[in-house]
Amino acid sequence: MKLYYDFHIHSGLSPCGDNEMTPNNIVNMAKLYDLDVIALTDHNSTLNCKAVMEAAEEIGLLVIPGMELCTSEEVHIVCLFPNLESATKFGDYIRSTLPPIRNKPTVFGEQLVFDKNDNVLGFEHTLLITASSISANDAVSVVADYGGICFPAHIDRNSYSILSNLGTIDESFRFNCAEVFDTEQIEQLKIQHPYLNNLRILSSSDAHYLEHLRLKEHFIEPAENTIEAIFEYLKSPC
Repeated sequence: MKLYYDFHIHSGLSPCGDNEMTPNNIVNMAKLYDLDVIALTDHNSTLNCKAVMEAAEEIGLLVIPGMELCTSEEVHIVCLFPNLESATKFGDYIRSTLPPIRNKPTVFGEQLVFDKNDNVLGFEHTLLITASSISANDAVSVVADYGGICFPAHIDRNSYSILSNLGTIDESFRFNCAEVFDTEQIEQLKIQHPYLNNLRILSSSDAHYLEHLRLKEHFIEPAENTIEAIFEYLKSPC
């Protein structure tokens, strides 16, 4: 079946995420855009996954719990998990790999934690835009230990991407997918980095503001609209 998606969305928990990126605002905007499935991928945290998933249940939208991991090389990696329990455990682990730098809300943002009704439950006080101690080479195996899958984010950008920071992508990373922001760059990137021809190429919004969510444009074709089927599709040869 054809599913329209956006697998890279931030909430107000991310330091650079707008405070209007609340659970209900996110899922209702996705529904307004007629998306079938989205993923919540805050920087180095999964604390708002529960609230977004609960808000989405009421409107019939599938939400995959996730995270945008910042590796030790400051490469951004989108991580997706099969259920909230796995995502929460991974989030707890990643928090232990971050440097103990306290957030400065007036500089970086408030890092809001919400409930399903958009009430603010609290704040994450550890700064979430720092680099974890996990390397890009270890990302696939570490995420797999929690039942998840991962892929490099916005590889066509000139900052925080695997190509801008490491200069290459090859079989040593063991990715099944890669994300581009601008799909017009795909063919040139494949010429420059032939390994990309072996990967399933995705394109998501990296939205930090409601208006930046992806319109009904990019789709995948799993067997059904479940996280399990989507994971099988993303892991399968392109």
